[in-house]
Amino acid sequence: QVQLVESGGGLVQAGGSLRLSCAASGTILSIGDMNWYRQAPGKQRELVATITSGGFANYADSVKGRFTMSRDNAKNTMSLQMNSLKPEDTAVYYCAATIMGRMRWGQGTQVTVSS
Repeated sequence: QVQLVESGGGLVQAGGSLRLSCAASGTILSIGDMNWYRQAPGKQRELVATITSGGFANYADSVKGRFTMSRDNAKNTMSLQMNSLKPEDTAVYYCAATIMGRMRWGQGTQVTVSS
């Protein structure tokens, strides 16, 4: 059974940093694009960052220049380094990945940025 497990959320003051991690486990032959999404209260889930298997990353305009996504193909992990955090970054963050042709989701981790 393939699972994605996130870690690293928490409470931080505005201007601070957090690093989210996500590890895929189970029988995995290949992982395509890896993604971070977030969902704030009362809002739709939005795509924050995507990274291809070749390591090319793309970001939402709202986080560009502040967030950096990376992946380790050997360990089946992905990370999201979040700097210069703002209160509007407060949300539940989800990792997601296309694993053997099927989108898999993590359980989500709360990130709260206080002003």
